[in-house]
Amino acid sequence: MANGVAQIRRSVLTLALPITVSSLLQRAEGIVAVFLVGGLGATSIAAVGLGQLLAFVATTLVSGLSVGTNVIVAQLWGARRQQDAGEAARHFLWLSLGLSLVLAGLGIAGNQLVMQQLGAEPAVIELALPYSTLIFLVIPCTILIQVLSSVLQGTGDTRTPMYAMIGVNLLHALLAYPLIYGRWGAPNLGIKGAAIAVGLAEATGTLYLLLRCRPILKKSLILRVDLIRSIWDVGASVSGERVVQQAGIFIYTKLVLLYGTVAYAAHQVGLSIESFSFMPGYGLAIAAATMVGQSIGAGKYTRAKLENWEANRLALAIMTCMGIIFFFFPYALLRAFTTDEAVIDLGTMFLKLVALLQIPLALTMVLAGSLRGAGDTRFIMWATTAGMWGVRVPLALVFGIWLELGVYYVWTAMVADWTVRMGLLLWRYHSERWRKIQVIR
Repeated sequence: MANGVAQIRRSVLTLALPITVSSLLQRAEGIVAVFLVGGLGATSIAAVGLGQLLAFVATTLVSGLSVGTNVIVAQLWGARRQQDAGEAARHFLWLSLGLSLVLAGLGIAGNQLVMQQLGAEPAVIELALPYSTLIFLVIPCTILIQVLSSVLQGTGDTRTPMYAMIGVNLLHALLAYPLIYGRWGAPNLGIKGAAIAVGLAEATGTLYLLLRCRPILKKSLILRVDLIRSIWDVGASVSGERVVQQAGIFIYTKLVLLYGTVAYAAHQVGLSIESFSFMPGYGLAIAAATMVGQSIGAGKYTRAKLENWEANRLALAIMTCMGIIFFFFPYALLRAFTTDEAVIDLGTMFLKLVALLQIPLALTMVLAGSLRGAGDTRFIMWATTAGMWGVRVPLALVFGIWLELGVYYVWTAMVADWTVRMGLLLWRYHSERWRKIQVIR
């Protein structure tokens, strides 16, 4: 038994470490952009953060495709149905391309209106609009990278997506700095240069992943309605969950923006720093989804439970350590991103608060990953709804609008939100109702 647990632990780490690196690097594009424009001031930081928020919301609308792809490919692969897995991957790839083009058009047409509705200051909108427009132009590449990575991760290949993201980030960093500041003979484009660098880097990453996925993708002479139904069963709830989450984030962001550009800049920089703990948890969540999905596809439910346990244990250890760093060394972390003392003062409060969030966040992320691997995505959607709309938004409205307290109290609503989600997912997992869900037929 001990040897079996040790083997599962090694398998979790083997899968999770490349995914964690990939996730960190995927998030690193946004972090690097915030870092590089930090020298341009709080308004530029807020503008880039706002543009990234809109793009992130758009990509979450099709996030069900990437998560569903991972779950279905993993279960089919675990059941040794490689032909079906390859046909499913091809179907999902074409579907994601079509949806991403629609999102790009809608984003370009409506980004200014959304910024105004959020209450951003005119100076921030003026800077954010060209950046956001360029980012929306390359959203198809962003989405394809996610879906292609999910295909490979579903088969157990987590290294190739990692190599792709290493290349994307290196190219982005090499291009962004000179394009933002006009160095080394490049034009001085300001924050637009950061967006152009993202586009060129992600287009290169997309081509690389397409080439690596070619042996997996299988042609199908007919439209596989059964596979599309499976992706709908899994992915619709995931997309619904992300829509619920991002709709709440919009309201929450609007409340933070009411406190001014400095408060929002502190919020954005703080989130960028927190992502260094968030991404390992995300990597372990995807590893849990992949391993649990493959084990369930093979009918090995006891192994699936052990894999969830090991992933949770590792996430708790890593994210607790990161929380300690956030709590005791916030100034040094913030100082690496900005020299604005007002932003640093508020950001210190934010980081101390999110330090307390790391344990419920770790458990929630990995439990959600395991339940997704089993296909239990509908309950996760309801848990997200309860946390976001039953706890975070109401508390933030009470603290920020009705009681007119400081932004710190609005931030505390995040902790309550994730704690409630953790409790709901713990209950669901221990009920073992996920064992009765049938994803593949």
